[in-house]
Amino acid sequence: MFVDYTKIIIKSGDGGNGAISFRREKYIASGGPDGGDGGKGGDIYFAVDPDANTLIDFRYNKKFKAENGENGSGSHCTGKSGNDLYIKVPIGTIIKDAETGKVIADLSEKGQVELVLPGGKGGKGNSHFATATRQAPHFSQGGEKGTQKEIILELKLLADVGLIGFPNVGKSTILSQVTKATPKIADYHFTTLEPNLGVVKTDYGDSFVLADIPGIIEGASSGVGLGLQFLRHIERTRLLLHVIDISGSENRNPVDDFYKVQEELKKYSAKLATRKQIIVANKSDIAQDEKLYSNLEKVAKKENMEIYRVTAATGNGLKELMIHVAEVLKTLPKEEIISDKERVVYTLKEEKAPYDIKKENGEYIVTGPAVERLMNNVNIEDNESLAYFSRMLDKLGINQKLKEMGAKEGDTIRLADWEFEWYE
Repeated sequence: MFVDYTKIIIKSGDGGNGAISFRREKYIASGGPDGGDGGKGGDIYFAVDPDANTLIDFRYNKKFKAENGENGSGSHCTGKSGNDLYIKVPIGTIIKDAETGKVIADLSEKGQVELVLPGGKGGKGNSHFATATRQAPHFSQGGEKGTQKEIILELKLLADVGLIGFPNVGKSTILSQVTKATPKIADYHFTTLEPNLGVVKTDYGDSFVLADIPGIIEGASSGVGLGLQFLRHIERTRLLLHVIDISGSENRNPVDDFYKVQEELKKYSAKLATRKQIIVANKSDIAQDEKLYSNLEKVAKKENMEIYRVTAATGNGLKELMIHVAEVLKTLPKEEIISDKERVVYTLKEEKAPYDIKKENGEYIVTGPAVERLMNNVNIEDNESLAYFSRMLDKLGINQKLKEMGAKEGDTIRLADWEFEWYE
């Protein structure tokens, strides 16, 4: 089974909490703070697997989580960092954010490894919060939470040349004739249900990868038939061989077929529609009406495209065509399908605004990652920790924002799971 599109959920590891600990030493308040830092949460990487060619491994395994960092301990001992998670995918896999559709990474090179989701930072131990006036802090910093994302894995074949055209026009036969590939061939529509690849080697020592892409029909750009599966794989190719049946079988008109495929390419991607094409007029041995070929020849001239007349079943004309294709490829640069501007690498800092305040039923509710981190660091039972908490509310601008929103003495303020009364 060929699987080229799937959604999975990934979560980077949580950072470990900083420790609250005191060493026992004479003449030092409470023995002196010696709480160690928490370990960093594991990162999530995606790596190219040279042995994989489908995304079938992700069909049932949908959730992936990196290891959490361990908590810190006494004697300034830092917790162990969580192990990073490496997820292997086939070459040609594009990773997208399922929510925004933005590209996170494009794994199109051998040995490529990309950091997709960094783990949370470890929290600081109470030894970091000791000052001249606060010599025995009874609070530490909680670890930063990892990030969870739903992502799309989309596999696009890495072929130099793509065979395109309507079903049953001879694309699979051409592939079998010029490469060692053995695609399924039969005289009915959609014999090819998944892309097939083969390596073409010419008599002059040139070689390139040729892909037989499933046949297109009207509405493919909207997902009709094999639709987007077909168009997705064409994007990677540098040159398209547009195979057209000129025999007039099934009452098809070669010129109409040519323009219908062009229209689907244009609807899917304006860039794809301008990719260089060579028209391959196939089944010439059984052509009954020469006007069908001559009309297509006029279209090729009008569209400034080359046209080759072949008979795939016997191999007639294919050798010359492949030699020409190899020469054309030398003039076509390998372009990046995904631009640098489209790539996004997520970091924890890019997740959300630091905090948000809204008023509901007379209460002020403060939420956001900055608030969650702050509350994770506070020991409500410790006066020094509460003083630190109050200073941080000022530093983050939360107190000022509450005043601007009309908070008055005695109003209820909710932060995370805690409830306070506002006072000035």
